[in-house]
Amino acid sequence: MYAIVEIQGQQFKAEANKFLYVHYLGDATKEGDKLEFDRVLLAETDGTVKVGDPTVEGAKVVCEVLTPLVKGDKVIVFKKKRRKGYRRKNGHRQYFSKVLIKEVVA
Repeated sequence: MYAIVEIQGQQFKAEANKFLYVHYLGDATKEGDKLEFDRVLLAETDGTVKVGDPTVEGAKVVCEVLTPLVKGDKVIVFKKKRRKGYRRKNGHRQYFSKVLIKEVVA
């Protein structure tokens, strides 16, 4: 059983007892908080697939926040224009939250 769920504008495949790294959920979430996401776009149960229009009625994904703030890998952005003396180097680390999918209700 799995579901395609929209969390903060991104789509994830959610299966029970799997981890997800989603965009930072904010200061309101703490370790051990239970969250429910009801923007389920597709749900599969025993080979039967339900596609939402735009969401599946009554379906939700229950999660537990394991780590509210995780830093992602550093991404280096380097810009250069040859023969002009223009060089810019910038680094960025995205914030994520690590959640554990407890159950998928479809």
